Amino acid sequence: MASDNTSASAVRLPNLPERFGNDPYLAPYREHLARRRQVVDAVRERLTGNETTLENFASGHEYFGLHFCDGQWIFREWAPLASGIVLYGDFSDWEKRDENKLVPLENGVWELRLDAGKLRHGTHYLMYVSWSGGGGDRIPAYARYVVQDPVTGLFSAVVWHPDKNYVWKHASPPRPEAALIYESHVGMAQEEARVGSFREFRINILPRIKKAGYNTVQLMAIMGHPYYGSFGYHVANFFAVASRFGTPDEFKELVDAAHGLGLRVIIDLVHSHAVKNEVEGIARIDGTSFAYFHAGPRGEHRNWDSLCFDYGKPQVLHFLLSNCRFYLDEYHLDGFRFDGVTSMMYLHHGLGKAFCSYDDYFGADVDGDALTYLALANEVIHKVRPDAVTIAEDVSGMPGLAAPVDQGGMGFDYRMAMGVTDMWFKLFDQRDESWNMFYLCGELINRRRDEKSVSYVECHDQAIVGGKTAIFTLADAAMYDAMDKQSVNACVDRAVALHKMIRLATAAAAGNGYLNFMGNEFGHPEWIDFPRQGNNWSYDKARRMWHLAEDPNLHYMALGAFDRAMLQIVRDPGFYQARVQLVKVDDGLKVVVFERAGFWFCFNFHCSASYPDYEFEVMPGDYRLVLDSDDSEFDGFGRHPKDFRWFPEPRQQGEFLKIYLPARSAVVLKREY
Repeated sequence: MASDNTSASAVRLPNLPERFGNDPYLAPYREHLARRRQVVDAVRERLTGNETTLENFASGHEYFGLHFCDGQWIFREWAPLASGIVLYGDFSDWEKRDENKLVPLENGVWELRLDAGKLRHGTHYLMYVSWSGGGGDRIPAYARYVVQDPVTGLFSAVVWHPDKNYVWKHASPPRPEAALIYESHVGMAQEEARVGSFREFRINILPRIKKAGYNTVQLMAIMGHPYYGSFGYHVANFFAVASRFGTPDEFKELVDAAHGLGLRVIIDLVHSHAVKNEVEGIARIDGTSFAYFHAGPRGEHRNWDSLCFDYGKPQVLHFLLSNCRFYLDEYHLDGFRFDGVTSMMYLHHGLGKAFCSYDDYFGADVDGDALTYLALANEVIHKVRPDAVTIAEDVSGMPGLAAPVDQGGMGFDYRMAMGVTDMWFKLFDQRDESWNMFYLCGELINRRRDEKSVSYVECHDQAIVGGKTAIFTLADAAMYDAMDKQSVNACVDRAVALHKMIRLATAAAAGNGYLNFMGNEFGHPEWIDFPRQGNNWSYDKARRMWHLAEDPNLHYMALGAFDRAMLQIVRDPGFYQARVQLVKVDDGLKVVVFERAGFWFCFNFHCSASYPDYEFEVMPGDYRLVLDSDDSEFDGFGRHPKDFRWFPEPRQQGEFLKIYLPARSAVVLKREY
């Protein structure tokens, strides 16, 4: 398949629509964008032969794997260089019998047909694959349920064929104006030091998310992964939900219950790489290293200790595109956050690379096959579910990631605004007096206007081993003994005040959506660390201490209350459709004022100076206080009277408002006519 640096003379360049292509900085690269679009069209035609649609092509999960059809079991696997395959399991007393050998079809496909009584719901099975010079056990690539034996630690596929299919009770909620995302991990969502379950998450956590005011649940680590400590990013079984959390039907119950609460559900889709495990995963599924992955060094991600897909192979595209459709069809998901997109798009995976020029996005280091796959994946997802949401995690700033495919983009609905969290954690390393308000504002609103984005203060990444949550970074050791309201501690006062301000600034200035990792809305302390040899297999940091947010004597409850109040503002109809208008940026006084959708956001980041009559120009109208980070309800100092109103003073130059702006506080005013 064509790479991104194909000669311009080799293709006929179509005209590009003007929305995304209008960026003047992209003018020198219009031929590249046009070429990308043409390559996508060519690959689509190659895959479908113009005889079917791409979304129908992406139905490999209905052909491969194990299916009960017309009174018999049919099993198929793609293993192009295998010399033989036999299916065996508890149905054959774990003996490899000739009667259960697969027969070769065309193009590396193998097939086995078994009588209806041979397999049943709950049967455990494996493949034994033979190849030139050897052989080994393998779990089928399209297996839909994979479990680990608690005694031996070995994995096997399991027939999932209950007597009654799951009956869905609730339709997916309509797509909201803006995604307010609650990033979650089922296993660490419980308070006890153990692995949580789909059932517990459904009963205990979904109502919390609904009450908190979020409209979308993003679930990590759903795809089958053998090592719990990988956080779900070393996937082995792409079509199987992680059985350590429960069964396929229990995951369906979770999604269904979320829909009943008005919550949409997306999952982390890990198509950027795969685990190296051979028995448990798809590595060397036919004895070679290059069935699904690149051969040689290009097939290994040295930093992630994983394998890199060959997006130029039609069979790999079939596998991954079908994986996208499978979760929409089978589990009624509402979309995906694509993980590790930077690693996919560049041959260097973004490692040690500073993206300083647009040339970096169009050079020989760009993997054109990966760009094509991402565009086709978005096409499949949005054809199958027009209301689905796709989000790209990219640190490079690749232009066009969230632009339409017909404009040379890759078709994502949103991109993660990863520079915002980097900015906050860089500021945390500086003295408060050194915080630059122009830098702060620039990062908050620095985004492409032709592509939607999701901002966040912190996701799981910031607190994973070696890091800390934002509030723990701010308060440090004082969190252990001074988070009760009776304590007098300047460090905690600062942390509580800034925790509210930075979340409000981020959510209010976000492009088109906002994300929070579970528990961080109320200032969950410490870090995240999954059980591993280095911590004596402890679950202590792989859980959520919900009781902290339920204790009225601790600051955590007030921080959670502030988060709910903040989300009420950004949920206002049309809020994220309006642009942020900077009103005043005063680096000397550490003040920022901006307006959006009739709300005026006023921040004083100064550590000690309060301003009794801070003045800025406004539009005519009355101004009502709708949110005050300093309110005693949110464990502030209560320096503003509640329900206060301001009336601007008309002058020759315009109308001006004077407000009291205490140190380390923010107020939100609503303009009323």
